[in-house]
Amino acid sequence: MAAMTPTAREAAPEPGPATAPVVRPVRPRRRPRLWRGAVLGLGGAYFLVPLVASFVFTVHTPGQGVSFEAYTALLSADGFAESLGLSLGLAAATIALALLLAVPALVAVRLGAPRLRPVVEVMCMLPLVVPPIALVTGISTVLRWGPEHLSRTPLYQTFLAVQNESFPVVLVLAYTVMALPFVYRSLDAGLRAVDVPTLVEAARNCGASRSYVMFRVVLPNLRSSLAGAAFLTLALVLGEFTIASLLGFRPFAVWIVSISGAHARMSVAVSLLSLVITWLLLLALSRAGTAPTATPGSARASRTSRTSPKES
Repeated sequence: MAAMTPTAREAAPEPGPATAPVVRPVRPRRRPRLWRGAVLGLGGAYFLVPLVASFVFTVHTPGQGVSFEAYTALLSADGFAESLGLSLGLAAATIALALLLAVPALVAVRLGAPRLRPVVEVMCMLPLVVPPIALVTGISTVLRWGPEHLSRTPLYQTFLAVQNESFPVVLVLAYTVMALPFVYRSLDAGLRAVDVPTLVEAARNCGASRSYVMFRVVLPNLRSSLAGAAFLTLALVLGEFTIASLLGFRPFAVWIVSISGAHARMSVAVSLLSLVITWLLLLALSRAGTAPTATPGSARASRTSRTSPKES
């Protein structure tokens, strides 16, 4: 045992200066492979080449050179401002109505009746199965049947009001039905990512009312999903042609097709301009969906961090 004692002492580290920490070499990041760049380049060319070719077609006239007359003539074109304003108004109304219908229904199903979720999902996905031509055929049949059989009832004026050319409410109703699948998928993904029952229960235990819980607790956590739903609905409304054309209305998409025969360059210029307008609006919606919201806790923390050294 005495012989083992020095061995134990020798095994223990002797006190001395602190050793330098071991610096591990930093591995350089792997560069993207060549095939990734090729795929991205092909994808970018697939989208950009038609746009560039369309722009060249609108500004270049063989034998005359470059001219931007197709773009400058848009402001004085007959029906341009009216059709664009109508499409934007229809898009805003459709977004509001779709969210007003879908958000309370999905939140209620999530909180109180989760077994009804498959039923709600099937009902919201049905517009993907029904073609737009079949939908507009049914709508036109109802619009023709109503005034003939309800001419002596107050509903007669309702059938006339929904077909007002200045703002056709019937298009808002049809677009809302068509947008339901996209709105449902976006909101359902947001509700799956957030523990809504726990948030609602915590807010209710703190004494919050139902309206306060909906507008100050649930909706702020669904900001990205709401922006995504509005994003898809706006794109759908601005590009929809079949229903509006067959019902006899003239929003922006129908106006572009109507002038394509007499003014080919102007119609292509308007199409490019509509893409730019759509991108700008979608960018604004995406920024609105990702903008941080100031909560009472964050505001209190910011005020605390700005206290003076004497106060701390």
